[in-house]
Amino acid sequence: MEITANNPNRTSWVDVPENSDFPIQNLPFGVFSTTEKDARVGVALGEHIIDMYELASRGYLGDIIKDAEVFNQDKLNPFMKLGRDTVRAVRNELANIFDSNNAKLESSDDDKAAILVKQSSASMHMPVQVGDYTDFYSSKEHATNVGKMFRDPDNALLPNWLHIPVGYHGRASSIIVSGTPIHRPKGQTKPDPDQPPVFGPSKRVDFELEMAFVTYDGKALGDSISSDEAEDYIFGMCLFNDWSARDMQKWEYVPLGPFLAKSFASSVSPWIVTMDALEPYRCAGPQQDPEPLPYLKTKGDHSFDINLEVGIKTDNTDETKLAHSNFKYMYWSMAQQLAHHTVNGCNIRVGDMMASGTISGKESDEFGSMLELTWSGKNPIKLPDGSERKFIEDGDTVIMRGYSEKDGIRIGFGEVRSKVLPAK
Repeated sequence: MEITANNPNRTSWVDVPENSDFPIQNLPFGVFSTTEKDARVGVALGEHIIDMYELASRGYLGDIIKDAEVFNQDKLNPFMKLGRDTVRAVRNELANIFDSNNAKLESSDDDKAAILVKQSSASMHMPVQVGDYTDFYSSKEHATNVGKMFRDPDNALLPNWLHIPVGYHGRASSIIVSGTPIHRPKGQTKPDPDQPPVFGPSKRVDFELEMAFVTYDGKALGDSISSDEAEDYIFGMCLFNDWSARDMQKWEYVPLGPFLAKSFASSVSPWIVTMDALEPYRCAGPQQDPEPLPYLKTKGDHSFDINLEVGIKTDNTDETKLAHSNFKYMYWSMAQQLAHHTVNGCNIRVGDMMASGTISGKESDEFGSMLELTWSGKNPIKLPDGSERKFIEDGDTVIMRGYSEKDGIRIGFGEVRSKVLPAK
C-alpha cells in the first residue's frame, strides 16, 4: 500500500503554526484525556489533537476501522494489534480528511467541535502498555567514551561490541510518560575502593539521550525476524530518557549488567511517530567494520536523520542547552537490533519497547549523557546562575527534543521532560 500521507505538498485546513512538530505529514499517535473525555487514542495535528474515537464513531474512517471502540482505549495496543496495513490506511485517510482540499469535516461544525481538541486543554498519558523492554548499547562513540573512563583507554570497546548489538532486558513497569517527576533512587555505592559499600541516595543521577521503537506483534516463539523484514514489525518511535544512577551502576553492573541503577525510571515522549512518517528521512548509517554476520546484514539505508537535543532547567534558571546529537550516528540500526533480538527464537509482542542506548556523536557537544559531557564529573558544566553541574541535582528538569527536517517539512517528536525530586 502506497504511503500517500507523506505528500510534501499537502496542507491542512487545521491551522498548523510554522515549525510545528506536527504538520499533516506527521500525524503521530498518542493517548490523551480532558476534563470531559476519558483517556482515548488521539493524533497530533498542529496545536490540536484528533479524537480518533469520535472520528471513527461519526463514520469518517469508513470501512477501514470496523469498530470505533479500538480507539476508546487508554493505550495504543489494541489499535496496533490491527497491524501495519491498517495503521497505514488510517494515517493515509487522516491526511485526506484534514487536507485543505477536503471540506467535508471542515464544514460540519458539530463534528469538528467533537473531533478536534486543543492540546493545551488535554493531558497526555503513557501511549502504550509496555510488556517487555530492552535497552541496547548501540552508539560506538558512547560505548568508546564509557570504555575509556572505566576500562582501558586503548581498548575501550569490549571484543563483542563490533559483532553484536549489545543489549539487556530492562524494567517495563517503571517506564513513565513525559511530565512525570522521578525521585532520586537509593541503593548501594562504593565511593571508597578500600572500604565496604555504603547505602543511601545516588549522588550521580544522569540522563541518557535515547530513542525507542515500539513493535507490532512478532512471530511465534522459536521463529526469527530477519533484518530485511524487521522494519515491518516496528510501529513507530519516540524520545526516551533512560535515567541512570552512575555510582550505583559502577558497583553493581559486574557480572550481570544494569539493575537498580537503571530500573527506577525511564521517561518517554507521549507521541509515537510512525515509521511511515519517517520514511523520507532515511539515510545511511556508519560504515560497519568488521562486516556483520549474514543475519545482521541489511540492504539499503536503515538509519534515520533525526536531530536530537537535551537541555536542563532549574528552579532558578531558564533552560540551558547541554548537547545536540543525531539518531543517524547509531552504529547498529533498529533493523539489526530487532533481528538480533529474535535470532534465538525470542518472540516479541505488540507494545514491546526497545531503546537505542545513549546516542553520542564524535564532538564533545554531541555527547548524550552527563557522564560524558562532564567526563565523569571532572569538567563541570556552568549554568547561567553561576551554579555548576557534574550530574543531575534535585529540582533539575531535563528536557529532550527531536525532529527530522527536509524540503521544508518538519516531522517532530515533541518533547520528553522530567523533574528530579529528592529521594523518598
